[in-house]
Amino acid sequence: MHNWFECKVTYEKVLENGMQKKVTEPYLVDALSFTEAEARIIEEIRPFISGEFTVTGIKRARLSELFFNENGDRFYRIKVYFVTLDEKSGAEKKTAAQMLAQASTLKEAIAVLEDGMKGTMADYIIASVAETMLIDVYPYSAETKAPKSPEELIAEQRQ
Repeated sequence: MHNWFECKVTYEKVLENGMQKKVTEPYLVDALSFTEAEARIIEEIRPFISGEFTVTGIKRARLSELFFNENGDRFYRIKVYFVTLDEKSGAEKKTAAQMLAQASTLKEAIAVLEDGMKGTMADYIIASVAETMLIDVYPYSAETKAPKSPEELIAEQRQ
């Protein structure tokens, strides 16, 4: 099972007109702990950001499933209710789950979710779809070398 953490990174971004602006961008990282999430986000974004940056916040993201789409440039949070029937009372029971779909449009996000849910035997209802501010998602990969400790990364950043 994946443990997803939303990491916020603050840095000076050079705008198209040449001006510099301080921005805070959220990223999603698959890690085992808050410490590993910090180490992984520093390692992942270092090649893309010139100058200093700070990890200003890390929080656990409760996501049941992620659906990737190579053509998508945005991430959509989708709330899904799984519908089950209680055999004793005969009443419908709804269990909520949060999912993330990568897509270019809201309509495409729904299509990506439905395509990913094709093999699911359970009935479900899409309750809501909302675009997130996430810039990128970094899933765990066995090929990725073990991340350095936060202390090692901070020491390297200061050099």
